[in-house]
Amino acid sequence: MVGEGVLFECLENPAVEEVLLIGRKHYSLTHPKLKELLLKDFSEINQHTEQLKQYDGCFFCAGISSIGENEESFTKKTYDFVVPFATTLSQINPAMVFTYVSGSRTDSSEQGKVMWARVKGRTENALMKLPFKGQYNFRPAIMKPTKGQVSVKLIYKILAPVLAPFLPSQTLTLTQVGKAMINAVSKGYSKSILEVSDIAQLAK
Repeated sequence: MVGEGVLFECLENPAVEEVLLIGRKHYSLTHPKLKELLLKDFSEINQHTEQLKQYDGCFFCAGISSIGENEESFTKKTYDFVVPFATTLSQINPAMVFTYVSGSRTDSSEQGKVMWARVKGRTENALMKLPFKGQYNFRPAIMKPTKGQVSVKLIYKILAPVLAPFLPSQTLTLTQVGKAMINAVSKGYSKSILEVSDIAQLAK
């Protein structure tokens, strides 16, 4: 859902010249700015070094819910999914800005009681050590999808409109998230970890 919302903003934003969508399955959208790189496994990006050297930023929006996951399986699908990809990408294109979508209440200490927060914190900490030009960890909370999105989970369709009026300081539109990511590449930001208020500020 986050990736699709960010993609919509990138395609509409005049600051973005071209978008390369990296995934395992074809995404059924055509746009003059949009290119696609289909991979069986994300470790295959080292076979596309010349293509990946052309881009200024990477917006890593893929992720799963921790519901039904134990720490081992969630680590495999989070840390072990993101960090090797980012490590290889930093070797291919260290001049790139890498942005990772984490989550509100992520635990930077890696020592807290909440499993998913520890794993996300460990992931953020590993990413901040990579030699990118810039590396940002976005921690959104309530997110409102963009009109026309297909990949929206039922819980967001139901809860986001209900909760947003009561928690405005914790609510972002995916248009804001996308704009903030684009601005992180073009302008930079003073913090590597961006909470909801930081994302809103950077989106302006």
